Amino acid sequence: MLVRRGRSFCNLVSSSRSFTCSRALRSDVLSFGDSSHGALGFGGGDAYEPTCIPDLPPDISAIAAGHYHSLAVTHGGEVWAWGRDQEGQLGRGLPSPRDSWNQPKRVEGLEQVRVRAAFASGVISSAIGDDGSLWVWGKSKRGQLGLGKGVTEAMVPSRVEALAGEEIVKVALGWGHALAQTRNGKLFGWGYASEGRLGQLGESLETSFSSSITSRTNGDSSSMLEVAEKMVLEGIEKEKNMPIIWEPLLVQELHGCKVSDVACGLDHSLVICCDGTLLSGGSNIYGQLGRVTEGSKMLPVNISFEPISISSGLGHSLAVCQIPSPEVAGEATSVLTWGWNLTSQLGRQGPENFPALVHMLDGERPVSVSGGRAHSIVLTSKREVWAWGSGRNGRLGLGSSVDEAEPALVDCLTGFEVQQVVAGFDHTLVLSD
Repeated sequence: MLVRRGRSFCNLVSSSRSFTCSRALRSDVLSFGDSSHGALGFGGGDAYEPTCIPDLPPDISAIAAGHYHSLAVTHGGEVWAWGRDQEGQLGRGLPSPRDSWNQPKRVEGLEQVRVRAAFASGVISSAIGDDGSLWVWGKSKRGQLGLGKGVTEAMVPSRVEALAGEEIVKVALGWGHALAQTRNGKLFGWGYASEGRLGQLGESLETSFSSSITSRTNGDSSSMLEVAEKMVLEGIEKEKNMPIIWEPLLVQELHGCKVSDVACGLDHSLVICCDGTLLSGGSNIYGQLGRVTEGSKMLPVNISFEPISISSGLGHSLAVCQIPSPEVAGEATSVLTWGWNLTSQLGRQGPENFPALVHMLDGERPVSVSGGRAHSIVLTSKREVWAWGSGRNGRLGLGSSVDEAEPALVDCLTGFEVQQVVAGFDHTLVLSD
């Protein structure tokens, strides 16, 4: 159980774990969920409630969750990493021993860069410098590094020279593709380009494995979570002459349209334009594109509210939108979801392949939302955290492994000044002042 005592410290006891986490300076990072890859930042097995990570600097300003690893950025511009390191995504020079994955350490090779944000996928980590430069590290044969033709590995952070002169403000990473948004609203894409996940940059390929995924996701949810990812990767492996963009290129159909937010699922992409248009591209086998319009490029999502921010899980999509509200002057905000719903990660009933409102947030005003493999988590204006979907391994932070069909308040975080919440595939991170 997590206990908070004033603002000086919090005592943490979770199963066999027991340690004290200082709150005397600025911030805590807490984690919960699956521990098998070390993404929680401590030993002792899965965590079913938020638990402080003990070995981080006290001045964390931002967090990021890869599929199986975690990143934190300090106010001084350092990046710390922990979790899976099989592909070198922790930036330790060489892949580190598995028994050290759960120990947060500073990323090597960024000493001359003052980092302001970090982002991650399953096999890649990235950081944005205060000058807008983009740095990447890890291993991906699908071009996700963006470092040039045939470059599949970077064991220490390397600058993406193709974006020199651009001020990058956000990066979104799928399993094999990437999107980068600039300060002035341009969108660049690179990596695995099948099915229009990078717009019209890559050729369209038919995916022979789509029907088999659909037929195999009607079974037990505990095994289907892994099956979904496995089938996508198997399909990619079977493709010959994979359509890969090795260096960042402008997404063609967005020429003249400024971008305000981007998100990548495992194999699909979402983009918000400054005029309020929400676009999607990539695989639609779960209905995660939110439209029936065919075409291997970015096309409008069937949405009736103005999107503010977006996120993607493995096969589901989420958006914080402005909606008319009779209770407040002007407009309120709410969450819309669509796509894969095997373990209720949409948090609602009704058609799954079109965006629809999540109604059970009790009048809360969502400010951000994040999707995992099969769970969803939202931060409200009251700094409360709500979670729903798969509860396996404790990834909802509610003290059990029970799935939640509707949003549930993570009440043991009540009283914490939560600043950010992000979902990895099977774990969740919380940043609190």
